[in-house]
Parts: sequence; structure tokens; C-alpha cells
Amino acid sequence: MGQCYNSTIIDAPIDRVWRTIENFHDMGWGKPIIEKVDKVGAKHGTEPGAGRVLNGAFHETLVSVDPDQYTFTYSIDDGPGPVAKEAVKNYFGTVALHPVTDSDATFVVWTSSYESDSDAAVAEFCNPIYAGLLKALKSHLS
Repeated sequence: MGQCYNSTIIDAPIDRVWRTIENFHDMGWGKPIIEKVDKVGAKHGTEPGAGRVLNGAFHETLVSVDPDQYTFTYSIDDGPGPVAKEAVKNYFGTVALHPVTDSDATFVVWTSSYESDSDAAVAEFCNPIYAGLLKALKSHLS
């Protein structure tokens, strides 16, 4: 099983960071990595089952959300290259926020796990995207 791990500390309170990322359909904070989000289905962006297509290429579904624990999990159902449905199975990503109590900052962890014949190719493809998204989130909130 392959895995990705990316993290950062954002100099903002956890509630502010959560309000920024909690809506699965709103990635306005993710530019320039995410330029377009298309909502799929009737579910609201905070409801499990909500779907989206990012940049016309990544088809994702919100699997679970726990606002009390500041975390959500999603699946990548199809996408380009190493995350195409023919190349990867059981791709689940999780974003989790944790308070940094001595500074009122937020520790953000973005992980994923998946099954693929080329775990390294998936990691090489996804890790820079997640690192870029965390950088964009940090910049958006500063």
C-alpha cells in the first residue's frame, strides 16, 4: 500500500483554518494549484457523498467529515496518469487539523493511502500537489 504525507503549520487559529477548508466544493483558497471546481451531484460540500471535479481532471468524493475533530476524508475516483481509475485503487486522502496550543496556530496534516502497481509513481505525482495546496492555504490565511 502506498502513502503520501505532507504537513505544515499555519499561523491562524484552528477554527479559522477549518472554516476555510470545510466546504468540499470551495477551493478558492487553492489557487494557483486548483483553478476550477465543478460540483457533482446534489449533496452540499459538507455532506458525505458530495462530489467534485478539480481542474476538469480529478474526480473526487467526500467520504466522511468530522467538524468536531477538524478532519475530512475523500476518495479519488479517477484522474490523470498514476491516479487514473485503471492505475490506482482505494485512493483515500485525509486532511486533519490540530491546534498548536502555545501559539494559537494550526498543524495541518494531509495524508493519503492507495493501492497501485507503482506506488512510487503515485507519490511522485501527488506529493507536489499536496505540498502546493498546503502552501496555497498558508498563503491564503496569512
